[in-house]
Amino acid sequence: MKFFHLSDLHIGLKLINQDLREDQEYILEQMVAMAIREQPEAVVIAGDVYDRAVPSAEAVEVFDGFISRLAEALPETEILVISGNHDSGPRLGCFRRVLARQQVHIAGMPPQREGEYLEQVTLEDSWGPVHFYLLPFVRPSMVRQVVGTGENGNSLSYQETVARLLAREEIPTEERNVLVSHQFYLPAGKDPEEVERMDSEVRTVGNIDQVSAEVLEPFDYAALGHIHKPMSVGSSRYRYCGTPLACSVSEAGQQKGVIQVELGPKGDVRTTVLPLTPLRQVRVLRGTLAEVLARGCGDYVTVILTDPGDLDVGEMQDRLRAAFPYLLEIRRELPGRPPERQALVRQEELPPLELCRRFLGELDAAKEEILQDVIRTVQEGGGE
Repeated sequence: MKFFHLSDLHIGLKLINQDLREDQEYILEQMVAMAIREQPEAVVIAGDVYDRAVPSAEAVEVFDGFISRLAEALPETEILVISGNHDSGPRLGCFRRVLARQQVHIAGMPPQREGEYLEQVTLEDSWGPVHFYLLPFVRPSMVRQVVGTGENGNSLSYQETVARLLAREEIPTEERNVLVSHQFYLPAGKDPEEVERMDSEVRTVGNIDQVSAEVLEPFDYAALGHIHKPMSVGSSRYRYCGTPLACSVSEAGQQKGVIQVELGPKGDVRTTVLPLTPLRQVRVLRGTLAEVLARGCGDYVTVILTDPGDLDVGEMQDRLRAAFPYLLEIRRELPGRPPERQALVRQEELPPLELCRRFLGELDAAKEEILQDVIRTVQEGGGE
């Protein structure tokens, strides 16, 4: 069985001051072309379809176009989608029962009441069934009625929550099983600070959302979303495919791609990364003004100027914008100036959680989770 693993589309994202709709449509068309060429039995999208819980009409139109083209080009292919932490699960899961009859399976919310279980999609090939378990992004407070609480009545940890959710499932280990999940998984014993995170990712104070990859052991493959850099989690069978496009300057130079997974008989798992080529690269150019101007291009560019003397700011900006029509930002790198003073980040560019942290100061894990709930509620109500 062959299927595509992709995630973190973040449709509707703006890269600093640049609208990425054209770039996202371009990369989604590449994915459709890949699917037509490779003919996978399934296409899996492991969360963060949209960049905001309440996506714009334009973002919904882009995703609708992508799914429609996939379904039209590959009428026999199953499409499996889960919500991520940026999505509104109830909104994404709207009409899911109707769509399932059209081979589009969307799991917006995890089980929330007794008797509810993970949505499961089973496909068949010459070696028998392959069971896909769809686990949307989950916070402990969302599933208290299903997994219970701690001794003091508080919500469980992310680790215990996910472990209990998976333990409720009757997984036939003699057959092939795939988990589709959007969480922060760590190899057993690994320090979360050792995992390179991208600036575009939402991170919790103290990494309270970490889950040990040990819970993935019953599965032949784990199609993971949430981490924006492609990486495996303790095993080549448990993979983050990363974003299809750079979502921040910190992702400059990364090779993005779709993971093609091929399942043979039980225990035979092969993966191939199908590279994606963006409409415009994200680049960081460092040098004097003259050196940088000589490298003019049509990519998204962050410029770091190293000129030791003063520059005419107006003239410098005009010349750089002429050389780089998709200029993201200009920074100065001056000898003797502390790194934190090298560039100023505009407050409106910071995510809401980081803005709140800067205003409130350090928060413990419980207050951090409350704050995230408040922000998510405001966003789902249409605010920022």
